[in-house]
Amino acid sequence: MLINEVESIVGLSKKSIRYYEENGLLKPKRKEENGYRIYDEEDIKKLKVIKFLRELGVPIKELQELEKGTLKLAECMEERIYKITKLEEDYESVKEMCLEIQKSKDTFQDIDMTHYFEKMNILNKKGFTMRDIQKDHSKKIKGAILSSAIFSFLFLFLMGLITYFQWIEEEKMPWFLYVFFLLVLGIPIIGIVYNLIERIREIKKGEEDEASKY
Repeated sequence: MLINEVESIVGLSKKSIRYYEENGLLKPKRKEENGYRIYDEEDIKKLKVIKFLRELGVPIKELQELEKGTLKLAECMEERIYKITKLEEDYESVKEMCLEIQKSKDTFQDIDMTHYFEKMNILNKKGFTMRDIQKDHSKKIKGAILSSAIFSFLFLFLMGLITYFQWIEEEKMPWFLYVFFLLVLGIPIIGIVYNLIERIREIKKGEEDEASKY
């Protein structure tokens, strides 16, 4: 099957799938006539395993070691359990602080930060945070729209220029040639719009952050 089908079955984006290929975790066959990747049931199974382990927090390096056989799955899970346990302890500390604040009935203006601030700093230094950190994609989307608009304007400008001279000149170019030039310049605009839509879709889905997300 082709990558579009795999994307639908496994629930991973094309960029994620190709990212795993680049890291040696997946080696699909290719069609001789066009070089298209062909994925079989074993590839689907492996991608499902990879996705599952990534959701458990297994880094790419450990996946590569698992693939090579230099790391056992049981050892990998032991490391996950250790990290999850530490995370549970951190959440328990935060829960205790929340309960303390609730019982103290402090207000926003008079909360005593001496004790809590020190505790939270210790957690932060370990890399723990309760903040829901989401990337602001608006700048990337604006950049994509701006660059697409510039290129589209150039093609539209050329189309307008050709049309202007076609109507004001007494000796006009053959109409079939005029239409041909408009088509040649118009097709890239369609491509630019299509790519812009795909680009915005990728940005919103966070596909640019495949390495960190998957």
